[in-house]
Amino acid sequence: MKPQPLLPSRAPKKASLEKEVIYPILDEALFCIISYVQDGLPFSIPTSFVRHEDKIYIHGSVGSHFIRSLETGIPVCITVMLVDALVVARSAFSHSVNYKSVVVFATGEKIESPDLKWDSLEWLTEKIVPGSWDYLRPMSESEVRKTTVLAFSLDQASAKARTGMPNDEEEDRKLEIWSGIIPLEQKRLAPIADDHSQHIALPKHLR
Repeated sequence: MKPQPLLPSRAPKKASLEKEVIYPILDEALFCIISYVQDGLPFSIPTSFVRHEDKIYIHGSVGSHFIRSLETGIPVCITVMLVDALVVARSAFSHSVNYKSVVVFATGEKIESPDLKWDSLEWLTEKIVPGSWDYLRPMSESEVRKTTVLAFSLDQASAKARTGMPNDEEEDRKLEIWSGIIPLEQKRLAPIADDHSQHIALPKHLR
């Protein structure tokens, strides 16, 4: 029997084990943080990732200490957080954040299948810059050999979120102090060409 993912002990009503909640958060986030312990030392490394079906995929150099550590199958904790707004209450004690987050407990699986390895690199590229895979110079066999792809199961994943306005104390609501939210937004801005691309028209997938 597979162990069930742990729900957070703090505000468990805000948590969910449902794929319909977890997957959209993972699909929106471009980066995750992978934390683990090796030789008694803690590590926490940010990296890009992509979700495909019920797994997360990351990649890195075959010589990377980070990648080589994870491919041994040591336990990791993978976290993702998307911030939607700052919650400004009438008391600093009641300040909060509107957010969506996912926590995954897993072990890394090295992808040996050449086809799956190529596919996962395409999935990741298309997530970071949609529409770019077919436009770019194809990766060479040598480049793929120098790259390790790891997969992590989402069996042990849970999501947590907060929405809405501040939860001011009843007595604080009578105070003449502004309370509400400050929405935050992360978006892609207009691309900026490097020195060697000034004469090249912006491709359709970047417009």
